[in-house]
Amino acid sequence: MNPATGNTPVPTLEMVAAHAGVSRATVSRVVNGSPTVASDIVESVNKAIAELNYVPNRAARMLASRRTQVIALIVPESSAKIFADPFFAQLVQGVGMHLAETEYMLNMLIESEANSGKTRRYLLGGNVDGALVVSHHSGDHSYAQLNGTLPVVYGGRPLVAEEGDTFYVDVDNRGGAASATTHLIDIGRRHIATIAGPLDMPPGFDRLDGWRSVMREQGLDDSLVEQGDFTVPSGAEAMRRLLQREPGIDAVFAANDQMAVGAYQALAEAGRQVPADVAVIGFDDNSFAETATPALTTVRQPAVGMGQAMAELLVQIIEGQPHQEHLVLPTTFVRRASA
Repeated sequence: MNPATGNTPVPTLEMVAAHAGVSRATVSRVVNGSPTVASDIVESVNKAIAELNYVPNRAARMLASRRTQVIALIVPESSAKIFADPFFAQLVQGVGMHLAETEYMLNMLIESEANSGKTRRYLLGGNVDGALVVSHHSGDHSYAQLNGTLPVVYGGRPLVAEEGDTFYVDVDNRGGAASATTHLIDIGRRHIATIAGPLDMPPGFDRLDGWRSVMREQGLDDSLVEQGDFTVPSGAEAMRRLLQREPGIDAVFAANDQMAVGAYQALAEAGRQVPADVAVIGFDDNSFAETATPALTTVRQPAVGMGQAMAELLVQIIEGQPHQEHLVLPTTFVRRASA
């Protein structure tokens, strides 16, 4: 008991060593995971740690391992957009689920492109062991050319090749968009439009490519394209433009569920019924799809699984474990009332 404060003293490395009957250096090696310590001594030290409720000093472990035990999650988007999109919440949940089983902490950098120089200085200043980058655009600069200096895993295939090895986890955006378009053709629709996402982002580019490949294979018009920014208002505006261009549209594939819900609004304004007049399919299968009326047919992407896989890959790279360079997760077609 500390007589000055009345509190139990905080356990130290020396106290653990005395309790276990070993040297301070041996306790330090056990705490830092050294493979050179005999198993019976490791067991004795871990028992002492548990009995004393010892928590290793983070700063000391950083000096010993040259690691911060911190991972940055970089999202170069506005705060308003991030917190309005269920995809980000699911992905962060997945990252957190994996890191919960490790000693790594998560540090989230939002709107990193507002001051890209500041972000780069932070990332390269010894503050983190690696970075996860999601919702990246081809013109972003915060994390450009970090390869070889800091381990980086991208959420989605980078559209611009980086120097050195590029690690990413993606979903089958092309295949998912193709399956949605094929379904629209199978139910008899022929004037099929698409609301594409930003074409400087992997999901926007790849989902448009998947839609277009099927349209061309079937000899159908692939010019009915308008672009949104993955938000509800942009989907509504894109749908209005499509109807002005071609009033005879009988189906639309939107590159995410929010834009599909926006398309609902524009179609209702024009007196068009879903799906009787226009069938609609989205992409994501999030809360927007679940609450839409009629229920939205969509392509489910495993956002939680993507976050888990990204975090797992980054930790493997940091710790020198065997790892893949690229991982592409499958999507699932979910048929509901809108198509």
